[in-house]
Amino acid sequence: MIPARMASTRFPGKPLADICGKPMVQWVYERASQARSVSRVIVATCDREIADAVERFGGEAVMTSHKHRSGTDRIAEAARNVDADVIVNVQGDEPLIDPVCIDKVIQPLGQSHEVMASLMVPITYEQAHDPNLVKVVVSLDGYALYFSRSAIPFFRDAVRAAHFFGHVGLYAYTKDFLLAFASWEQTPLEKAESLEQLRVLEHGYRIKMVEVQDRPAGVDTLEDLERVRRAFLSH
Repeated sequence: MIPARMASTRFPGKPLADICGKPMVQWVYERASQARSVSRVIVATCDREIADAVERFGGEAVMTSHKHRSGTDRIAEAARNVDADVIVNVQGDEPLIDPVCIDKVIQPLGQSHEVMASLMVPITYEQAHDPNLVKVVVSLDGYALYFSRSAIPFFRDAVRAAHFFGHVGLYAYTKDFLLAFASWEQTPLEKAESLEQLRVLEHGYRIKMVEVQDRPAGVDTLEDLERVRRAFLSH
């Protein structure tokens, strides 16, 4: 499921921004459709113009409420009427998302009793100190211990060769867990860091983390859009 809406503080109308002749949401949709584990792709939106654009290129869209505070809440509403075991939340502003990453985030849910999985990528010491890049620390068996905008872990001796992981905001959930998660009120750590995945940890559930090597290039600004356009033209 791809949550998408026209209202964006930094970039209004972003899902319909043109990239080499196609709206951005179409690129995301087509790349998500290439994942081998995926049987259906749906855009969840509160804007009729996005739904119309999706239907024009032959995609599937579901209308949702305007009142949702997050993409997770939006896809949870859409998921209620979908016959599925696992729901993947694919960000609508990542037109370069690798379909292999979608397969990788789904894999743990098919192998065991996991209820949620996400991705992480190795990052540099300098990147670890960027508050806009979310970091994650994991247990020895690969479960998230904490997510933060701060550089975690803190290395007392400031070793620059230290190993940090950045969080990639691609999630897979069992349908039942997604619906439960979206029904919970915001939690204290979630509010402090403005990171909704902390709500899962604060309720005592586990998130299986899968390491990948590349972070998809997201589009938050017009500058990002130009960079992504250049990337498509260079392929």
